[in-house]
Amino acid sequence: MRMFSQEVYKARREKLKAAMKSGVCIFMGNNEAPMNYPDNCYQFRQDSTFLYFFGIAQAGLKAIIDVDNNRDIIFGDELTVDDIVWMGEVASIKELAARCCVVDVRPAAEFEKYVKAAKAEVHFLPPYRHDNMIFLSSVLDIPIPELQKRSSLPLVKAVVALRNVKEACEIEELKAAAEIGYEMHTTAMKMANDGVSEHEIYGTIEGISLKHGLLTSFHSIVSKNGQILHNHTHENILHTGDLLLNDSGAQTDMGYASDNTRTFPVGGKFSQRQKDVYQIVLNTINGSIPMMKPGETYQSIHLKACEILAEGLKGLGLMKGDMKEAVQLGAHAMFMPHGLGHMMGLDVHDMEDLGQINVGYDEEVQPIKIFGVASLRMGKRLQVGNVLTNEPGIYFVPQLIDIWEREHKFEQFINYAEVDKYRDFGGIRLEDDILITPTGSRIVGDRRIPIEIKDVEEYMNM
Repeated sequence: MRMFSQEVYKARREKLKAAMKSGVCIFMGNNEAPMNYPDNCYQFRQDSTFLYFFGIAQAGLKAIIDVDNNRDIIFGDELTVDDIVWMGEVASIKELAARCCVVDVRPAAEFEKYVKAAKAEVHFLPPYRHDNMIFLSSVLDIPIPELQKRSSLPLVKAVVALRNVKEACEIEELKAAAEIGYEMHTTAMKMANDGVSEHEIYGTIEGISLKHGLLTSFHSIVSKNGQILHNHTHENILHTGDLLLNDSGAQTDMGYASDNTRTFPVGGKFSQRQKDVYQIVLNTINGSIPMMKPGETYQSIHLKACEILAEGLKGLGLMKGDMKEAVQLGAHAMFMPHGLGHMMGLDVHDMEDLGQINVGYDEEVQPIKIFGVASLRMGKRLQVGNVLTNEPGIYFVPQLIDIWEREHKFEQFINYAEVDKYRDFGGIRLEDDILITPTGSRIVGDRRIPIEIKDVEEYMNM
């Protein structure tokens, strides 16, 4: 089991204690999750915040950071002989705890006693797994439906503030994930030929992540129906002239993620119409990355990126009028109904279990409640050490086109007669992972997945 140095985890916990000032902070590790019967489980994935503060990717653990008494405690039971027969000998909890600088290890049964005896306020994060919800409900005497709203906002904010800024050791892990992601995406490009199934590409690229680490960072989206934003069906057969959208990412064995999207032509050659739309998305991603620098709000960058995209659509005759006004009112969202990006790190949508409003927004920057813009997961000011995605796209969703056209929506900005000609086009999305640096930003990893039209075609035909 790989972990960072023990000093990394100790320093993180000390920073949390300084931020919280008082109280008992609970951290719930994950348990094994049965798939279809108790002994047949999904592949284990530890809770990301537990990993952040303790680094131990083992099921059945819980931890407490007791701020008032300056104690860090891990609770869990050692494997029995029966366990070892089936699973082999593994490091003891005490040995693993020592690797994250925790010396106080107690049996699982003592967790409830410790919490109930605590004289200080008990803080816990919003639970997302139902077994942990049931357990916390019993220990804290809080009805399950009330757990989310009674979770600790001060603890959420303290954790977000720490995890928002990636340390040098984390950036190295993210670079490793990016390198695996590069192999996944370039392999998909090479495989995208006439007669190949989406399933074949999907299985191959997920296998690449598995051979390098633990899991993919999310279920891969491999689809020639790119207009469906999160299409997880892979039943189509590819034909020359199709566009294939591949949104996929790797996860290292320490849990750090990559998340990239590329859209490329089956057979290795874009048609002119595909080039026209692709170039608009390419101009949007390439034009918005230089805007990503400390002190800028990602909400403002999103809006500027949408203006680049809308101007490109206007150049194709699909939109008309004042594109700045069109974006302010949300007319562009028929073509791009999602946000420009999200935070990432230990989670591909980093810390989303802590509440997106707490991760991507703050007292200064709040969501804009307009279709499309409301889906922006990250809006607040960027700071050095943030890692987030930049993922513009253009999609032609026939159902959405029909609804808006029937309602005469944004007729001053949308040329529906021309849009109708693109009903069968599908969708194009391009996505890079970006690190905010003191002087601006840069792509995570040592090499960018081919993205320029010429480079994509050359790579696919090598």
